[in-house]
Amino acid sequence: MSGNTLGLLFAVTTFGESHGPAIGCVIDGCPPGMALSEADIQPDLDRRRPGTSRHVTQRQEADQVEILSGVYEGKTTGTPIALLIRNTDQRSKDYGNLLDTFRPGHADYTYWRKYGLRDPRGGGRSSARLTAPIVAAGAVAKKWLNQQHGVTVRACMTQLGSITIPFQSWDVVEQNPFFAPNADIVPELEAYMDALRKSGDSVGARLMVTASGVPAGWGEPLYDKLDADIAHALMGLNAVKGVEIGAGFASVTQKGSEHGDALTPQGFVGNNAGGVLGGISTGQDIVAQIAIKPTSSIRLPRPSMTRSGEATEVVTHGRHDPCVGIRATPIAEALLAIVLIDHALRHRAQCGGQV
Repeated sequence: MSGNTLGLLFAVTTFGESHGPAIGCVIDGCPPGMALSEADIQPDLDRRRPGTSRHVTQRQEADQVEILSGVYEGKTTGTPIALLIRNTDQRSKDYGNLLDTFRPGHADYTYWRKYGLRDPRGGGRSSARLTAPIVAAGAVAKKWLNQQHGVTVRACMTQLGSITIPFQSWDVVEQNPFFAPNADIVPELEAYMDALRKSGDSVGARLMVTASGVPAGWGEPLYDKLDADIAHALMGLNAVKGVEIGAGFASVTQKGSEHGDALTPQGFVGNNAGGVLGGISTGQDIVAQIAIKPTSSIRLPRPSMTRSGEATEVVTHGRHDPCVGIRATPIAEALLAIVLIDHALRHRAQCGGQV
């Protein structure tokens, strides 16, 4: 299987399966000399891990990260950093009925058609469990970006199903299980999710991820555009079906006089560009939004077929998120941070950090 690595100079390669003994990643290209320990990484993993509220999967994983290499006497050495997260709460028996059938909306069918076989336990390699190592790598990237350039990467939920979440403040995002930037709407979100969970169905979500403090000049024109790489990375997140940069699809109805961000001696008047022009950062906030589809694994009966082509019905057992978007906030942050550190290092390599 190819396609397991994200990044060029800061390259993150993940490994493992949902119900294997462990998952993890190797980070190649992290600059040397940065203080790094498990304590720098664990907080973001705690934000993503399952079982943190009644609104997410009740799989109980501590997601304790172990640094196996690349750090000596508390500092990165410039050599590959190997991060390991052990799986401790697998229930493979929950997937016994899926060996010969396919869950609608899941990667079961396509993995089987591509490889001729698949790991049905929790989705195997296609499981969102594999986002934990990305969050771990993203924590390393976020620390370097903040120390070297003052960059802050943040994300929040802006819509849950049909409920739009008006932005109130970044300060409340970490104070509720939805990563919602609005404290007043949390009771409505909780009631909505309680009813959804009882029904056995699932729902999608919309998230916004931003980076402030990004210098102007990062990114490459044409085929390695900063916004193209951001979209590529965010589309690699499980269940993402849409990515917007800046005004996104709203730009279709905007006039040129409205969409083009006017420049003044004091800076840009707006940020419809989402912080990127011509594939290169403008110095404004990087702003992206992602649309996450409803969870494919649901308790409601769904029509499907067997490997021999016979019609059947599938009911997915096990422990699943009624909305995978709830735990996607730290993952989106990690992916954006990995793209940004990669482009920061590429800019330094080409321009020497002088521009």
